[in-house]
Amino acid sequence: MSGRPSHSALGLSSAVLLAAAALALVDRHAARPWRARIPALRKPTLRGKVTDATAAVRAARRMNRAAGLLAGSVLADSAVEHYRGSFHNKAMIAPLASAIFSLAVSAHGNADKRPVAHRARDVVYSGAFFTGLLGAGFHLFNVSKRPGGFCWQNLFYGAPLLAPAALILSGATGFLSERVRDTLPGRSPTIAGIPAGRAVAAATALGLIGTMGEAGLLHFRGAYHNPFMYAPVSIPPVAAVLIGHAALGRARERRWVTRLFLRLSAAMGFAGVGFHIFGVARNMGGWRNWSQNLLNGPPIPAPPSFTGLALAGLAALGLMEDHPDD
Repeated sequence: MSGRPSHSALGLSSAVLLAAAALALVDRHAARPWRARIPALRKPTLRGKVTDATAAVRAARRMNRAAGLLAGSVLADSAVEHYRGSFHNKAMIAPLASAIFSLAVSAHGNADKRPVAHRARDVVYSGAFFTGLLGAGFHLFNVSKRPGGFCWQNLFYGAPLLAPAALILSGATGFLSERVRDTLPGRSPTIAGIPAGRAVAAATALGLIGTMGEAGLLHFRGAYHNPFMYAPVSIPPVAAVLIGHAALGRARERRWVTRLFLRLSAAMGFAGVGFHIFGVARNMGGWRNWSQNLLNGPPIPAPPSFTGLALAGLAALGLMEDHPDD
């Protein structure tokens, strides 16, 4: 790709980051008055009394951890894949930088016990979200310009269409965590007027479906030669349906089956790392030829994306139990 598109991409990325910063740096205290004039935002729709004022902060910290895990997966995975692509487009550095900053602010948010959103974290998470969107556009363009366009060959071996979604999900999860954290004492956490637990649960369901689609495509390329390759296309869909039902159903229910499948999805993410390590070892030369097999074998950092989303889903269930709205 020529230098001009690369410079244009960097310029567009910078503009998006500046726009995200401008939005995030708006004084949150100045925004309180207009919120107070909207009944749906002025008073929580709880029938019961909120008994634990720290519940929102605990849930926000869980979501910070989920965002950090997703960012770590993106950092390692995009570093390997973009190195394999020789960073021929300078914009390929953007997801690495964004993921590094997201990891840093996620660690900061996990350690922060204050019930107030942090401007720097908002800027970084917003930047990660929009960087992921730009990456999805670049990957879409990469596949479309190949001979044959959107055919199975190009979907298998072109830029992975849904890979940037992990960075989008990291940014969205982190940004939502700051909205949950930024809850006045005695109020129920809401996101755009929607109970935060339900909003995060719905976002988790969508994220699980998208991540499952990427894993399913690549495992289909591998012909499901190992029976365990069916796990990412069987466990997460059930978890997505259950957490989606929780987003629409009664908040007071004790959803132990939903928790079970979310925890199975989280465990599957870590187990997937081990299976992918084994997959690399099975290639010719094994780990003695790591410099080649690491690039051509199954992506070791990819499976923890399921773990990050499962953690976000568990945080959503905790929010719904601590702040029931029915």
